[in-house]
Amino acid sequence: METKKPGLVYTLKVVRVSDLGYVLDLEDGKEVLLHRSEAKSKHEEGNMVEVFLYQDHEGRLAATETIPKVRLDSLAWLEVAGVNRKLGVFLHIGIKKDILLSKDDLPESWDEWPHLGDRVYSGMKLDKKGRIFADLATEEEMVEQAEAATEEMFNQQTSGYVYKMNEAGVLLFTESGHIGFIHNDELKVKPRLGQKLGARVAFVREDGRMNLSMRARKEIAYSEDSERIYQYLRENKGQMPLTDKSSPEEIKETFQMSKAAFKRALGKLLKEEKIIQEDGKTYLQI
Repeated sequence: METKKPGLVYTLKVVRVSDLGYVLDLEDGKEVLLHRSEAKSKHEEGNMVEVFLYQDHEGRLAATETIPKVRLDSLAWLEVAGVNRKLGVFLHIGIKKDILLSKDDLPESWDEWPHLGDRVYSGMKLDKKGRIFADLATEEEMVEQAEAATEEMFNQQTSGYVYKMNEAGVLLFTESGHIGFIHNDELKVKPRLGQKLGARVAFVREDGRMNLSMRARKEIAYSEDSERIYQYLRENKGQMPLTDKSSPEEIKETFQMSKAAFKRALGKLLKEEKIIQEDGKTYLQI
């Protein structure tokens, strides 16, 4: 006879009614309590009840009639309900007990951990003691549920949640069900797992994925970047130790923009005769 496992839904028979709730038969010589606070209605001996099994805060097997968003045999988008740097992040699954996404399954840097309210696509897994933990979806599982983007989406705005990060950038699963990639040069924030980001579709690839950008189209970006530099000069006594000859690292540190974008923005200001460059510095034109 199959042993009933935490993390799954079963239909079980009420064998006794007690002051605490309803004792359910696990059919393997064991029983589990459906506490009155976890029951949706009153039951009598002999009733069949659909419940989800989990371990309570004291490690005991327990039952609830509230069926969670995710189980051992399913995946779902789960919201971050708490963060504990020693353990990981807790995800809300729709029942009273949240489940832990272990720090072992999270990025090494805390800056890249999800925050409260962020969302991750996750399933469940059991450890050797039968305790339920969150289990991040694999790349294959993300691809399985994704739809192919179409050319009509080019230049449209979209939004989604970061589900993977690598040295080149981040992968998003959009709210419209597509996969998009944002290169580091096209990011305007330091991203974290589970974060919701808005971006523009810069390119639709043949494989149905999208290249995304958080930056405006070039003609708009020129103006925005030029204005940022101009305001910076006004706030710093009309000068800065940067020119179009400065290193990409220096420019990135000050303005969070690429050297190419910086040179374009400076070119606009030079053409408008708002600035001059002398001796390795840029000055406001008086």
